[in-house]
Formats: sequence, structure tokens, C-alpha cells
Amino acid sequence: MLLDRLSIINYKNIRAASLVLSPKMNCFIGHNGEGKTNLLDAVYYLSFCKSAFNPKDSEVMCHGADYFVVEGDYTGDGGEPEQVYCGMKRGQKKHFRRNKKEYKRLAEHIGMVPLTFVSPADAAVIDGGSEERRRLMDVVIAQYDRPFIRELQLYNKVLQQRNTLLKQETEPDPTLMELLEMQMAEHGEEIYRRRAAFVEELQPFFQEIYSTISEGHEEVSLSYVSHCQRGKLLDVIRRDRAKDRIMGFSLHGIHRDDLLMELGGYPIRREGSQGQSKTFVLALKLAQFRFLCRRSPGNTPILLLDDIFDKLDSRRVEQIVRLVSGEGFGQIFITDTNRDHLDRILQASSSPYKLFEVRGGEVSELAGRAD
Repeated sequence: MLLDRLSIINYKNIRAASLVLSPKMNCFIGHNGEGKTNLLDAVYYLSFCKSAFNPKDSEVMCHGADYFVVEGDYTGDGGEPEQVYCGMKRGQKKHFRRNKKEYKRLAEHIGMVPLTFVSPADAAVIDGGSEERRRLMDVVIAQYDRPFIRELQLYNKVLQQRNTLLKQETEPDPTLMELLEMQMAEHGEEIYRRRAAFVEELQPFFQEIYSTISEGHEEVSLSYVSHCQRGKLLDVIRRDRAKDRIMGFSLHGIHRDDLLMELGGYPIRREGSQGQSKTFVLALKLAQFRFLCRRSPGNTPILLLDDIFDKLDSRRVEQIVRLVSGEGFGQIFITDTNRDHLDRILQASSSPYKLFEVRGGEVSELAGRAD
């Protein structure tokens, strides 16, 4: 999938922008706080119907504005045109349309424009709680397995209902508790199977890419940890119902799953340097890109790389430049405060490109190379 034209009105600090984009490299240069990340976030919004950073749609609207619009004109890998539109007035419901037809459910859109976004916020995958690592898995799976979204929604609804029962002062109705636990186990085991299959298939891509960036000097591993591995999930949930009642929430289930991330056999969270941790996350995200390419042939994902070179030594930067400049990647959006980094990427590739400057939310084209 290629994004040919991007139009933005009142999205964060971008009052108005209309960009005709390169089918390969699109580089954005500018100081911190000028709006480079906001521009990439608008591209992300068109894929996932929401911002990567702001949970509330009203928070992406420019200060003082009454509405925002983000619109993209795409070309599929087979040459078919696609148009995606999102608009929202303050205090009203947002409208999301594909080819001028509004979606009944936003989940129907997920996966239509596959995308991988790498940003400094990804440090939370290593430093943050397990919910960050579950989200990392779920965002990828949802792009090629639409029923997975429904399984997650159903599981979370039942989990919330069970937690409500656990919190109440009177003893919960045992029949209702049994029913909710059965539903939790049913949806939870299905989610577990899909996450486990994803991690197993992702692992070789991840290790290959990390080895390339580190030039084979470090070994990494990734493993999925779940309560489902202790036996039937229903039995695991029932076993500690008394503890759950004391705590007031569910201690067991796939909402507690995690990814064990290791460098040289030890948790990278404890052993990794800043450069190693950034390399780990970057390799993980690039592996997700490769995974989506395999899972959805004929619908190449868009790759967003936001300020990826900070805290990396020159050798690792060189390897990353070679990776993203080579075959196997489709349309790429890259931001950086350092013009030298972007120039090195463009010099390493003979592909078409466009170079833009972002200043105070305004975007201007500086240079480019056609086919």
C-alpha cells in the first residue's frame, strides 16, 4: 500500500498541510517540537482509526479549533485506488470513511492499510509494564486477523464484569461467576493460541535483524509467558478465586500475559545499554514489518521511523541505513533532527525520495528524486 497524498487540517500543531508523497522514501527534517511526529501520527491515525499517543480523539485537535480532518489517497499493490477519510467536530462523533462509504464498525478498517510505527515511545516496551508488550503483540495480530479484535473485545468485557463481581461487598452469585469464568477461559485460550503462534513465527525474523544491526556480536531471545501454559485456563482462573475476591480483581488470565526479552540470556531491561535496548525494540518492530509482509502478501505495510538514530553508535546506524534502504521495504517515512542521518540514507539508496522540512507545524518540500 502506498500513500500518494496526505491532507491534514487542525491535527495537533499542524493547521493545514497537503503533501504529494514519494512511493519510496519520505524524509522529514526539523527541530524537536516542530511537528514531525505529529505528521507521522496522522498517517498512523488513517491506519488504526486513532492516535498512537493520545487516547482521546479530542486531544488531537489543534488548540482553539472546532474540528480536524485527516485524509489519505492510497494506491494498493495491485494498482487499485483507495481513499480514507476521518473527520470530527468538537463534541461530536468522528466519521471514518473508505472510498466515501462510512464504516459501521471501526474494527472493519484495521488491516486495510497495514503499518509499522517505530518511535522513541517504544522504549516503554522494555521499561514499561506488561500491558505495553501485550499491546505490541495485539496491534500486529489485529492487522491480519480481524476476528482476533472481537475475541479481545469479548474477553475484556467479561473480565470487567468478573472484576465488578469481585469488588462487591456481598458474596457474588456463584452461577454468574461460573458463567463469566467459562467465557473468560474460552476467549482467553483463543487469544493465547494466536499470540503464541505470532511470537513463534516472529522470532526468526527478529533474531536475524538484530544480528544484522549488531553485526553478530550479541544474542537475543523473545519468549511468550502466559497463565495458559499452566494448564486449562478455566482451572487456573477457578483455582485462585478466593485470592481474587480478597484483591478485588482477576489475578489470572491472558490480561496478565507477557513477553520475556533477553540479551545474552539475561533480561534486557536489567542488562542492556541504551543503545542495545533501542536496537532490541527497533529489530522487533522491523521484524513485525517482515512478518506482516509474509502474512499479507500483496499488501505491503507502510513503515514509519521516528527519530530512530538517537543513542545508537555509528556502526549500528550504518547497518540500519543499509537495511531500510535495501529490498523488501515499501514506502518509508523517516524523521530526524540531524540532516546528516537523512542524507546518508538517501545516498545509500537509488530509490525515489522526497525531503521535507517541518517548522512550527508547517511542512515544505526541500528536495526530491523521481523514478
